[in-house]
Amino acid sequence: MLPFETLSTPAHCLGVARLGGIQMTAPVFNLWVQLRGQGWIESREGRFRMRRGDWMAFEKESTPLVQSDAHGLCIGIALDASALEALQVLSDGSLYAGRGRMPARELRSLLRLWREAARSGGEALAVRPLLLQLAHVQRELAARVRRCPGRSRSRKRQVFGRMQRARMYLEGNADRVVRISELADLTSFSSWYFSKAFHALYDESPQQLSVRLRLERAGHLLRTTSMMVGEVAAASGFDNCCSFARAFKNHHGVSASRYRSETHRGAAA
Repeated sequence: MLPFETLSTPAHCLGVARLGGIQMTAPVFNLWVQLRGQGWIESREGRFRMRRGDWMAFEKESTPLVQSDAHGLCIGIALDASALEALQVLSDGSLYAGRGRMPARELRSLLRLWREAARSGGEALAVRPLLLQLAHVQRELAARVRRCPGRSRSRKRQVFGRMQRARMYLEGNADRVVRISELADLTSFSSWYFSKAFHALYDESPQQLSVRLRLERAGHLLRTTSMMVGEVAAASGFDNCCSFARAFKNHHGVSASRYRSETHRGAAA
């Protein structure tokens, strides 16, 4: 496992492949894209599985551990404050913590730009096209910033960054119930202000998102493991099998047992 401790230039290109790993210990913004195979990222927000096309970005406090499977390739870039400020000047925007997916055509373009930036040793002019491409990848996040409370653009960005931190924490802890007080502490907002801002930004409450993420996790476990339904319920943060059964059917439209049988039947066809 390789540590990444210092940043000698405003931008530094990184890569993880074939059972490799890297631990980010330098306090810098970092963004990762899975190009092939699978990988895993562990951070203060939780544990995340990476599949081809997935991207994740972290604030400097997160210091994630990035790992790859035997066939995986994950590329990344670490940016200091000056690189992020330069991006704001170039595109009137910024990069944010979060996660999402990229289509194949954007993956190929991103890899080409990443290679050019890596060959330059992080030289500012060579990194600019890569940063602009990454800002384009995050265009949906950037559009949400306008919905955040706050009079100034900088205040809206600050609030959005905190909300994204909380959302990623929910996504990284889909195996348990996360309390509002945890999320409020994470964002340094009151529980009332946090809940109101979160719903205004994402069109669902933190509790609703938590339940949806846990039910999606349950579906994944039913598709990919041989765990019993009760074990799946417990591994998805439900301590009551009856409440799990009702919630699962409301979300997926069928019972957990039927969901598993139909999934296996479809895979065998």
